Amino acid sequence: MSSEAPLVYISILNWNRFQVTLACLESLKKLDYPNFRVVVVDNGSTDGSVHRIRQLFPELELVENNANYGFARGQNTGIRWALARGARYVWVLNNDTEVDPHALTALVEEACRDERIGAVGSLILDLQLRDRVQHWGGGRASLWYGLSRASVSHSRPPDWITGCSLLLRREALEDQGLLDEGFFMYWEDADLGFRLRRAGWKLAVATGSRLWHSGSGTLGALSSRGFELNTTSSFRFFFRWAPLPICPLLVLLVMRVGKRLLCGDWSAIRATLCGVREGLRAIGPIRGHQIAASQPEGSGS
Repeated sequence: MSSEAPLVYISILNWNRFQVTLACLESLKKLDYPNFRVVVVDNGSTDGSVHRIRQLFPELELVENNANYGFARGQNTGIRWALARGARYVWVLNNDTEVDPHALTALVEEACRDERIGAVGSLILDLQLRDRVQHWGGGRASLWYGLSRASVSHSRPPDWITGCSLLLRREALEDQGLLDEGFFMYWEDADLGFRLRRAGWKLAVATGSRLWHSGSGTLGALSSRGFELNTTSSFRFFFRWAPLPICPLLVLLVMRVGKRLLCGDWSAIRATLCGVREGLRAIGPIRGHQIAASQPEGSGS
């Protein structure tokens, strides 16, 4: 793209994984997009992350949170930082990724195709098995049977874009707010996708934008804490969006617990049940305040 390319801020969240973050930052050096800046948000790391990142990348912008605020609140810190500095787009990017040099250019080109495209995703491949697709960038959702991550069809746009690689248009954020910080981790990307589509914004996947992700992309790789958080967040999502929330939640829980029973993974089962308990506790506030999304600060036109 030309030197007149819109300013893109890349927002990367780090928590006690500076080695992974450094590898991601190294890959960003090879991007062919001509007009981008990087902000790293550190979520209260205790492993010396801030010192190491500043030491090796003194030119990038680094914001320190004083605690681990989770994905949504942590990334919102970076998004606000970017909007306050004139970003036209913010690329929310997982720190456990390595990007193709053309990844950002392809994202922006797709966004520029239609001014009503509010969010764009990437084709996500496995970092170890380089040709294996982990995620097609976007997902389709059934509010009766749960969330599906099937391949995105060109005949129908995705319902949501994964937060692993999520390019967001400034105007869409100003219109619909940032990630809902009521989601500590998981499902906040699906919630944002539903909010954007409800307001008339379009979602897209730029298949020419490729990156490699070190995570497995499956629930099977989650820790016990991950199972708990994922379950809690699923309650928040479906009680906000599903006409009959118990239907998709029952499907998800039966499948999840059933699979863990077959594996004899009792810690994951206990964690899932803890997530159910926390999710039920949150039903009242969710019902009472349907959209509790954070609004961008300092982001006026």
